[in-house]
Amino acid sequence: MDPSLDFDELARRIRACRICRDAPRYGSALPHEPRPIIQGGASARLCIASQAPGTRAHASGIPFDDRSGTRLREWLGLDKAAFYDASKVAIVPMGSCFPGQDAKGGDLGPRRECAEAWRQPLFQALPSLELVLLIGQYAQAWHLGDEFRDGLTNTVRRWREILSSPQKPRILPLPHPSWRNNGWLKTNSWFEEELLPVLRSEIRTMFKLDR
Repeated sequence: MDPSLDFDELARRIRACRICRDAPRYGSALPHEPRPIIQGGASARLCIASQAPGTRAHASGIPFDDRSGTRLREWLGLDKAAFYDASKVAIVPMGSCFPGQDAKGGDLGPRRECAEAWRQPLFQALPSLELVLLIGQYAQAWHLGDEFRDGLTNTVRRWREILSSPQKPRILPLPHPSWRNNGWLKTNSWFEEELLPVLRSEIRTMFKLDR
């Protein structure tokens, strides 16, 4: 991959990618036509490192086009206009295509081919990032490596340590905003009481928001 490619060119190539359908490296081929979904630009300061598009996003082509997106925007304190402003917010899932569902109707994990092919050049093409939000275990495992040593809950519990580390851009781990995590949010009330106010403050400062 040419490291000099800019984000727009990479996004164009990713949207045409068919690796998981035509040349799968892990398991069977993607069971439907690929529809890679990605957002961003070279000036983006915030990156949402997410999991993979769901069924509604796959149908519309819009990332987080569901209740998870509504909750995530509430967590961030951003309206739709700001959230979908590609010059400010990059949305870079671990797998750019909807991966399909398991026998119980739950979404499968993101395809591994996608991150292996595209993740490193994508982040090289996002030079203005100040904060990367690692949403869910797949993004945390990829970006944190050995620091993702004790699972999602304990990793998110260490959010202060991770956020204050000297690496650039800074990193903040989050659970997935899916309604399936309502039980987790209820059990781990510290997330909404302690982490979210800091996250919203970071976003207000970054985007110079009044509220």
